[in-house]
Amino acid sequence: MSDQEDAHYVGHRQRLKDKLRTAGPASLADYELLELLLCLAVPRRDMKPLAKQLITIFGDYAGVLSAPEERLKEISGVGPTVISAIRLAEASAARLARAKVLEQPVLSNWQALLDYCQVAMAHESHEQFRILFLDKKNRLIRDEIQQKGTVDHTPVYPREIIKRALELNSTALIIVHNHPSGDPTPSRDDIDMTRRIEEIGNQLGIKLHDHLIISKTGHQSFRSLGLL
Repeated sequence: MSDQEDAHYVGHRQRLKDKLRTAGPASLADYELLELLLCLAVPRRDMKPLAKQLITIFGDYAGVLSAPEERLKEISGVGPTVISAIRLAEASAARLARAKVLEQPVLSNWQALLDYCQVAMAHESHEQFRILFLDKKNRLIRDEIQQKGTVDHTPVYPREIIKRALELNSTALIIVHNHPSGDPTPSRDDIDMTRRIEEIGNQLGIKLHDHLIISKTGHQSFRSLGLL
């Protein structure tokens, strides 16, 4: 590589770093943020073309971080080092979002909860059904994925959910699942299943606070929709 070629991407990279420090992450486009991440993994290569290609393929920065490894491997220029950097960034985002809801009363920290669910589930290619078990002060005791399903269905067993709540001495629940289709509108099955969980929980003193449906385009709350 010539000195001229080297100066081209090194100078560009430094300008991005300066912009990040002075104006903050919000000032960077998705491909610029991804480029900076990738250049930490592969410092001696111009990562701008690959960053732009990945954003085009997966839609946005979050889509790249949550992209399946099998899909990433299909892309020229994406090797183990790049995949490791992407997985590390994904794990860091999830742990940061989770930390903001731990040891906090969930109902008074609602936006942090939504942010965590969005990071954890919005870009999953298959449905996940997870339960947030809360104590009597509505603090998070346990976050468990109960089931994983297909692209549009997850089997859910209400009695098993309540049984697990009793095992954990949980007095309240928030149930969350994702819609990979991108449309967070509840289905008839979603509504019926939620009412069944609420009914069984009420019989045993376990409150169902909400059922959240998460998608890439946003979320829906059963409580806000008047369905709970």
